Order: sequence, then C-alpha cells, then structure tokens
Amino acid sequence: MTSIKSSTERLLSVCEECLERHAEMRRLDREPDFFNEVKPYSDEQFELLNTWKEEIETWIRREGPKYIHMQQILALDDMMRQFIVQSFYQKTGKKRFVQSIQSARYTLQTILNAIEEREEDRS
Repeated sequence: MTSIKSSTERLLSVCEECLERHAEMRRLDREPDFFNEVKPYSDEQFELLNTWKEEIETWIRREGPKYIHMQQILALDDMMRQFIVQSFYQKTGKKRFVQSIQSARYTLQTILNAIEEREEDRS
C-alpha cells in the first residue's frame, strides 16, 4: 500500500514538473534536445507509470475502491504519457495541455484519498 501511495504522490509531482517545464520552454522559446532531454526523462517516468499501473490494477481488484475504475487508470496512463513528452515543446497548446494535467491530478488525488481512507479504516 505504501508503494502505491508514494508512486501516486510521485506522479502528482510529475504533473507539477510538466506544468513548470512547459511554461519555462515557452518563456525561453527553445526546442529541446530529444535524445538528451526528452527521452531520458520520459523513459524514467514511463517506467514509473508501468510499475504504478500494475500495482494499482492489483489494488483495484483486491480492494474494490469506490469511484476508482480501471478505465480511469488506463486513460490517466495514456494522458500522462502524452503530456510528459508534450511538456518539452513550447508549441504544445496550453489550454488542452493544462486541462490534461488538471484531469490527471484529480484522478491521482482521488486515488490518494481512497488509499488514505483505507489506511484510516484499518487503524
């Protein structure tokens, strides 16, 4: 349970990093080096997403939390993979980019709340 919680918190911080990076890339008006900047960061976060997705899927099957369904997890995974890469590019449309991050944050926070609720019930 602690692993899922810390991974979920890490994914929330990835959302913040992406928002900040996108704003910075727009401010600096520069293109990133794909192989030295985008790919290493993306690969690291995609690995985190893969591990988290497996753990959360098991947790959903085992615990059956209210308001959290596997379809949301799959959508979140897809959305995060997109905005992680898009955050490096200044030409990414800001409105849709920000909305995607807000949606991801909402889902991640809902999961954190459910985990904390389960922890409280057990203590």
